[in-house]
Amino acid sequence: MKSTDYIEHQGKIERIEERRIFVRIEQKTACQDCHAGSLCLASDKKDKVIEINDLSGSFTLQEKVIVTVRQSMGLFAAFIAYIMPLLFVIIAIIAGIYATGSEAIGGLIGLSTLLPFYFILYLLRDKMKKKIIFSLSKIPE
Repeated sequence: MKSTDYIEHQGKIERIEERRIFVRIEQKTACQDCHAGSLCLASDKKDKVIEINDLSGSFTLQEKVIVTVRQSMGLFAAFIAYIMPLLFVIIAIIAGIYATGSEAIGGLIGLSTLLPFYFILYLLRDKMKKKIIFSLSKIPE
């Protein structure tokens, strides 16, 4: 296994519930070290909380850890979250314009596809949790 096959983020354990650990990671943009970062809107940071199943019981609250996921799973998640809805919207807009002859109605039809798409994605969240597997490891001291 190459280290380039994985995406790693440092985080801190925020909450532990039974066999689930909730880790807060700070998502940073690639330009975080740029000297103009404080002025640029692209350099914003966001915190994400990731739920990870853990049976070991060897982690404690506020412990700093490394969260790892296969790079292919990260690409799969990006495809599901960004590329698929974009394709649905474009196809629905084209079909709406073709069916009604109105660009405004076609645009509304295209945007209206997002609600059922994300609702179905919400219903499939447990299945997605089984497919996209995060692992947790301690930071060596």
